Amino acid sequence: MSKEHKLYLKKIKNNKIIVVSIQIFIAIGFIILWQVLSDHKIINPFIFSSPKKILETTISLYHKYNLIDHIITTLYETIIAFSLGIGLGFIIAILLYECKTLAKIVDPFLTMINSLPKVALGPIIIIWCGANTKSIIVMALLINLIISIITIYNGFLNTDNYKIKLLKSFKASKLQILTKVVIPESFSTIISSLKINIAMSLIGIIMGEFLVSKKGLGYLIIYGTQVFNLNIVMSGIIILIFISFILYEIMNLLEKILIKNK
Repeated sequence: MSKEHKLYLKKIKNNKIIVVSIQIFIAIGFIILWQVLSDHKIINPFIFSSPKKILETTISLYHKYNLIDHIITTLYETIIAFSLGIGLGFIIAILLYECKTLAKIVDPFLTMINSLPKVALGPIIIIWCGANTKSIIVMALLINLIISIITIYNGFLNTDNYKIKLLKSFKASKLQILTKVVIPESFSTIISSLKINIAMSLIGIIMGEFLVSKKGLGYLIIYGTQVFNLNIVMSGIIILIFISFILYEIMNLLEKILIKNK
């Protein structure tokens, strides 16, 4: 390894350390400021809570309300919705890419369904699927599926036409063109779709748990609202932030693995 390359790698590493340090500093600074403002009644501690109360409430939820079960329930539902959304989205995107007529027919309907507030469909979903986990997963699927289809399909459309023409000149089949050019060329788009899908899945699950649930973080937040205990609400939100961060980092790790094995 050359001296210049070592310096370059060192520069990247130092930059990462600086970025992470600043992020940690901002997070700690925000928590301290929040606690100080709450302690001195500059902000209403009943409405805005405080980091100390949130920590105490989280510990109480762990001991008295089976917090781990609620977290596992939400994660389980999110993973199912994510898997179904990305799997169906990928298959449907391939069908639309291979059948341009079908894509033209479906396009306006996809746009309409995507723009429709999914919460409005909540009561109908509950009637169709029942007041159970199935309704929650269907709600999340309605949110993440359309976005996955549109994202992956647009990635396929942006494939280099010259490469496709080159393979066609060698009498390559549609399957070969799809697997050798279209999908590999759309790799970054598919990865982006994974990151969007996991976020949308979590949002959909929480929305579903708001409507119909007896367990999960969404249920805890709604319960806290109903009993007017904003400490429970804020604790649920903070836990959701941590879960979102962990899921995003898992997607980043998956991206690195896929790029390495590409």
